Amino acid sequence: MNKLYVVALSAVLTGCSLAPTYERPEAPVSPAYPTGDAYTQSGQSQGAAAQAPVADIGWRDFYSDPLLQNLISMALTANRDLRVAALNVEEARAQYRIQRADLLPSVGVAGEGSVQRLPADLSSTGSRSISRSYQVGGAVSAWELDLFGRIRSLSDQALEAYLALDETRIATQLSLISETATAYLTLRADQELLSLTQSTLTSQQDSYQLTKQSYDAGVATELDLSQAEVSLRTAQRDLSTYTRLVAQARNALVLLVGQPLPDDVVAQLDQAKTLPDGIVPESLPAGLPSDLLVRRPDIRAAEHQLKGANAYIGAARAAFFPTISLTGSAGTASASLGGLFDAGSGAWSFAPSITMPIFAGGSLWAGLDVAKVRKNIQIATYEQAIQTAFREVADALAGQGTYQTQIVAQQQLVAAYQRAYDLSRQRFDQGVDDYLSVLDSQRSLYAAQQVLVETRLSRLSNLVTLYQVLGGGWTEKTVAAAQDASAADAVQGGATPAVK
Repeated sequence: MNKLYVVALSAVLTGCSLAPTYERPEAPVSPAYPTGDAYTQSGQSQGAAAQAPVADIGWRDFYSDPLLQNLISMALTANRDLRVAALNVEEARAQYRIQRADLLPSVGVAGEGSVQRLPADLSSTGSRSISRSYQVGGAVSAWELDLFGRIRSLSDQALEAYLALDETRIATQLSLISETATAYLTLRADQELLSLTQSTLTSQQDSYQLTKQSYDAGVATELDLSQAEVSLRTAQRDLSTYTRLVAQARNALVLLVGQPLPDDVVAQLDQAKTLPDGIVPESLPAGLPSDLLVRRPDIRAAEHQLKGANAYIGAARAAFFPTISLTGSAGTASASLGGLFDAGSGAWSFAPSITMPIFAGGSLWAGLDVAKVRKNIQIATYEQAIQTAFREVADALAGQGTYQTQIVAQQQLVAAYQRAYDLSRQRFDQGVDDYLSVLDSQRSLYAAQQVLVETRLSRLSNLVTLYQVLGGGWTEKTVAAAQDASAADAVQGGATPAVK
């Protein structure tokens, strides 16, 4: 009964912890996102589309293009960065299991034998003697009773490190989906610019030949011919530039996918000569900055690191208290192998030890100071992660509120340049103006068309970024409202949502 009492008391004391109670720091950001002219459109969309958090919109529902869905699926399967992140999680999980195993005694079965010869002057019998002993049994080696929670605090720290890496894996997945979508859109924009340049080059070649014929006939001046050649060489330069950009954009996409593109995917990419405007939703609800605390995996990872630093303080405090270790064995022992299992051969040993720190040269206090400083560092890191997330969302909302009006203005500018070019061409055909006005209008139209494609790409890339910075992409299909509530509760409780 006394032994059972000691074991029960030890089990109760093992649950003690000297780690301070964790309290989540206040978010060092405004309770609402910025307002103003840049956020007019995005602010209107927040109230209209508040039915589902962006983070719970599955990436297959957000990206409607089947080719892009196929590319993202391939990237999630074969991308090496995501694979390394998953392996890091597996390593951290194993490290946590190793640390947690220290809470339990290590029991093993061992057998040993020894033969000893003593000379006559050392023997108690006054003559040479040979002694033999054999022993078989189970043993517990130096099991530390975690009376003050040192091992448990280290185990909690390992658990938080594992959870932080798991959140980092989710953040890597979100980033990979966003980068794949952006690379795909960039490729299609470059291919549209390449097609535009090819058509412009054809027009510039015709204009140059016409101007050269007029110059040879003495109608056009050398200045007219030089201006026509400038436009031609510019188009030839742009053709080489966009040909290179298309090849590099495809190489970037292959790297993200993590494997050679199948022939059918290559054929579909070759046919994708234009940038689709409706490939993603036009606007997204931002919600509140407080939602980022449970929606952003990088913020959750930073909080897990903070919790780990908080737990380590408990281990540093426990180092000031005595350490009690138990070592023991039980089995059979005999002077001969044949007598190991005879009656009366039972043997056991029990060797508890206690170590009380008296003087350590200030290392224990220094260790506690280091633990507290590390926690303060993690607090600053956590707050910085929140501020960075707030800034990223605010920037993306500013883009959502302004890019569409910029595109409309640019489209009107392209239409105006098109009319100016048509009129200048008509006046040249009627002999009213010289060909310089035609070339100038053509160059302006070409430049405006390029800017329009680049602005459309910026708008789509901004929406992709907004989807990512709001926590979207962790699930393949849209999460239902009930599942969303349970997932949010699990995140607040320290659990990690399952990634599909």
